[in-house]
Amino acid sequence: MAPGEVPSKAVPTFLEWGAIFAGAVLASALSFVLLTFGTAIGLSATSPWPNSGLPARVIASLAIFWTMAQQIGAFMAGAYVAGRLRARWLEAPQDEVEFRDGLHGGLVWAVGIVIGAALLMATAGSVARTGAELAGKTALAAAATADPMDLVLDTMLRPTADASKRAPAPATTEDPRPQVSRLLTSAVSSGSMSEPNRTYLAQLVAQRAGISQEEAAKRVDEALTGARQAADKARRAAILTGLVTAISLMISFAAAWWAAMKGGEHRDNAVPARFAFDRRLRVRP
Repeated sequence: MAPGEVPSKAVPTFLEWGAIFAGAVLASALSFVLLTFGTAIGLSATSPWPNSGLPARVIASLAIFWTMAQQIGAFMAGAYVAGRLRARWLEAPQDEVEFRDGLHGGLVWAVGIVIGAALLMATAGSVARTGAELAGKTALAAAATADPMDLVLDTMLRPTADASKRAPAPATTEDPRPQVSRLLTSAVSSGSMSEPNRTYLAQLVAQRAGISQEEAAKRVDEALTGARQAADKARRAAILTGLVTAISLMISFAAAWWAAMKGGEHRDNAVPARFAFDRRLRVRP
């Protein structure tokens, strides 16, 4: 080695992936733990009995708040660790040091999202099967996972109390629900239902429910209105979920950038990294 040459190990790299992956794994683990904890608290606040538990809107608001808070907090913790673990740059100006620390926090955010997406895709099938089993065992899970279209079809095809006095429905082994569901879905997506389809549905409902053609046509109109309301509710829920997710991710990115810079500042100033209870556990001489 020539005199004055700096060993290669002493020269820090621009990106230190070890610190980045360490912070991302920590952020993913904390997010999972906090999300599980929030789910348990949310289930404990609900109740199938009337006038028990918190209102649905309050629970939804708390769920949105907790989802954002746990994600932001987890990324802040992981980014702070990444900034603290990154090697110190002595020759770079302070602005450049802060930028590189913040960049490591942003990469913790990016890698953490990739890890979360991979875990979500890997466990999607298992979660779906588990959810189906729970839905078959508990009424609450069944109500949470039910298709809104099923309730519309049940209401439209339900026989009346005096159906036995009317002409019996023709014997058939074919279930009309899939066909009726397709016609209603097509009408909702296109914005209107053609008159032949409406007449056919009214005849089918009149036969299956044992009611008059006029009553059946009224049921078809009510079912179409209910299907549109269910579709609009699902659309608004999807929009709200997308907005909350996007806003939470943007805020968590900024929080991770700031936390990594703060971790780098504590690293450069040799600020001791202790938990709040460390000082209480220290034995005084």
